[in-house]
Amino acid sequence: MSEAFPRHVLCVLSSGLALSEMERIASGFGGFVLDREYSEAEPDPRMPEAFEASMAAASFDEADWAAVESHGTVGYLLSMPMMRELAFDTSRRLLAVTAALLRSGATAVKNESSGITHGRDRWLSLADRAAGAKEEDLADALVTAWVKRPIYDGQVLYSCGMHLLGAPEVQIEIGAEPPTKDELPELVEHLDTLAIYLLTDPRAAEIEDGAGFRMTEDAPRWLLRTGPCDRYDEDDLFFNPYGYARLTHAR
Repeated sequence: MSEAFPRHVLCVLSSGLALSEMERIASGFGGFVLDREYSEAEPDPRMPEAFEASMAAASFDEADWAAVESHGTVGYLLSMPMMRELAFDTSRRLLAVTAALLRSGATAVKNESSGITHGRDRWLSLADRAAGAKEEDLADALVTAWVKRPIYDGQVLYSCGMHLLGAPEVQIEIGAEPPTKDELPELVEHLDTLAIYLLTDPRAAEIEDGAGFRMTEDAPRWLLRTGPCDRYDEDDLFFNPYGYARLTHAR
């Protein structure tokens, strides 16, 4: 296993929230600092394209797009490099930070470490869900918040962001034909079921390559294939030191 430690890099846009105030709000949750080298109190013309590439279309409304277009400040908040056992709680706290920033004048937020964003209302809804949630419900909120999925590489649907929760990326082998709109929801549900399993079931720590896996007791049997992260270099923010767990059809 790689010795790399994942970290959150959160891009925060605003039109009136000062960088010093961003840092003050984040520091109140413990372990988050402002990257002073890259944060700037001026607009960045690359932001509309960057947010669009981060799945903004899934939850942005007109006000969210306007906020990105009209921003005047770009702040980058960093978590500490996260040991595996601390990643889940760090991600929980950072979701609370995100909500606090949005309620204090920030206008748009995206995660550079998984390439995902949400509209303001979705961020706040996820933070509210996580604040009162336990176990599987909390895991589901954090996966939705921080994990970009599904991504298709021509053979496999996969995630990016499970490293921020201390777990392998989840994948499902589907072959060379891209999924149809009708097929996609069920495949994403499979990815999410596997993700929640990896985060909440003690047996997940003992997964072996080739193990059987069922979504429910009476569901078809899959095989779990495991392996190291081979999509990104170790110094890439997307790199997952815990590798991947891939669902393949049992034949």
